[in-house]
Amino acid sequence: MMQDSQRPIKTIQSFVRRSSKLTPGQRNGITKLWPVYGVDIPTSYIDLDKLFIKKQPYVLEVGFGNGDTLLEMVINTPNKNFIGVEVYEAGIGRLINEAHKLKISNLRVLKFDAVELLNNHIKDDSFETLQLFFPDPWHKKKHHKRRIVDSDFLNLISRKVKNAGTVHIATDWEDYAQYIMESLEGHPNFKNTSGAHIYSPRPEIRPITKFERRGFRLGHGVWDLIFINNK
Repeated sequence: MMQDSQRPIKTIQSFVRRSSKLTPGQRNGITKLWPVYGVDIPTSYIDLDKLFIKKQPYVLEVGFGNGDTLLEMVINTPNKNFIGVEVYEAGIGRLINEAHKLKISNLRVLKFDAVELLNNHIKDDSFETLQLFFPDPWHKKKHHKRRIVDSDFLNLISRKVKNAGTVHIATDWEDYAQYIMESLEGHPNFKNTSGAHIYSPRPEIRPITKFERRGFRLGHGVWDLIFINNK
């Protein structure tokens, strides 16, 4: 039976499902390699310990896009188990196919709505780290309600991240960064690791994406927010 605290809270999706023609490699990842890296959603909670060979701290990435950044982090951090959740098949297939080429063992992938996943299929206090890199900014004011970061989302991830665990968010939209900063600092369970109202330097563990490099050349900024979950 679903507990009251686990009932769905967000009815407006923060994403739009897009379809695109898959390359042979992407299709291979989605189909043939899915049993190796993909996680089918059960009716109840996912047993994270059964997904990996080694029992080590879990990192969840919400919305990994094409998967390049997550793959680099997985390679560089073999002492942690990474779980990526995404809805776009092209990115999922690409990530799985590349992980297979490199014989990665500390990665699992879910094709699902992240909010629904966290609400209904992940136990509380599961993750050492939750990362959300470059979420859709929904930059038009009338679409701001679609932004994934809101008070309900912060309440949700505070439950799923362990006490003293980390929440790391990065965005290249300044107004969204300001909103996320205000939201996190206004939440009783989160503490800014860099001090009040201060954005964090990009940690080495977060790779620079090709879009980020292009943005730098155009003079665009990127804002990292790293907070500790104190509950």
